[in-house]
Amino acid sequence: QVRLVESGGGLVQAGGSLRLSCAASGNIFSINVMGWYRQAPGKERELVAEITNDGTTNYADSVKGRFTISRDNAKNTMSLRMNSLKPEDTAVYYCKALIKADVYDGPYAYWGQGTQVTVSS
Repeated sequence: QVRLVESGGGLVQAGGSLRLSCAASGNIFSINVMGWYRQAPGKERELVAEITNDGTTNYADSVKGRFTISRDNAKNTMSLRMNSLKPEDTAVYYCKALIKADVYDGPYAYWGQGTQVTVSS
């Protein structure tokens, strides 16, 4: 059983910063790509940033230069540092990871439960 747990969301004023964290636990052989997605009310879920196990990153254009994704492979954790937050960054943020439970199976996609980020103007 694999579990992803996010933390670090909250309410912040425009221009402020937040740091989100995601911890993977359970039966994990390896983790390939880890990423952050977000979903605002009435909108589809979208990719915010992702990082491979060798540290290659990819960002949505809307967050480039403001957000930084990182991960600790030894601890199976991932973080998202969000600076210069804007009201349009308001959304539920989800952690996603492609995880292999053993060498012969997977990887499969797992999602966290989501954490709310609200940016006031």
